Amino acid sequence: MRLAVLLLLWASAGLAETANTGLDRLTRRDQVLGWEAVGRVEVGGGFCTGTLIATDLVLTAGHCVYDQATGQPVDVASMRFRAGLRDGEAIAEVPVARVVAHPSYDPLAATGAASIRHDAALLQLASPIPAAVAAPFAVQRLGAGREVSVVSYARDREDALSWQKVCGVKGRMDGLLAFDCDVYFGSSGAPVFDTSLGRARIVSIISAGRRDEAGTISFGMDLPDVLADLKAALRAGRGVVQAAVAAPGIRRIGAGSGTRASGAHFLRP
Repeated sequence: MRLAVLLLLWASAGLAETANTGLDRLTRRDQVLGWEAVGRVEVGGGFCTGTLIATDLVLTAGHCVYDQATGQPVDVASMRFRAGLRDGEAIAEVPVARVVAHPSYDPLAATGAASIRHDAALLQLASPIPAAVAAPFAVQRLGAGREVSVVSYARDREDALSWQKVCGVKGRMDGLLAFDCDVYFGSSGAPVFDTSLGRARIVSIISAGRRDEAGTISFGMDLPDVLADLKAALRAGRGVVQAAVAAPGIRRIGAGSGTRASGAHFLRP
């Protein structure tokens, strides 16, 4: 299933419009409160967005952990997670020790339904980040609601999290979800939240999108079954890549230079 079918998913949704909000930059520490578990996944010279789902597990997009030219896994020793990063300061900064992408994800396949459906990875951190510092988010299946929320980094806003409080679910089909959330390069792996029942819960992550004069279309996957596969693979050691050198542990309030956005799964019109 290629781009045409993905766009058909969007066009045929027939869902009511949502009152989308703009992006709010989370600049002050008090604005990040509650979102500390969302952070920047730095991969060599690039970055994606990732989220703690356990004190030592970060969920992100599968294509973020591969070299997109060769299809080979990136050097795990080059990866780190910077929780709640804003203007050079992170709530916590931890190297990545082990990585596993979904067993059905093919990094060299064309962007389409099969790749998006399985475009997820787990990063196991070298040291856990205490829940009192950054409380992990739970994952659940998307319900009948039509409104979601996204917290992400992206190109031209890579130095701090941006929160779109409301955007819309525009289609769902065979494990694929379509949104009209404002995401871009670097937003790959960004959590899509349901905020209707108390504390936000992750229902999908951003895999791909398309931006043109009509707006932004973004795509993710129905997450719970994909996450269960990832956890099983990590436990069994199937497809797990680990750092060649033992990584140091947690470091609080890290600072570093900006990097370029990675995760080039935005589709050409």
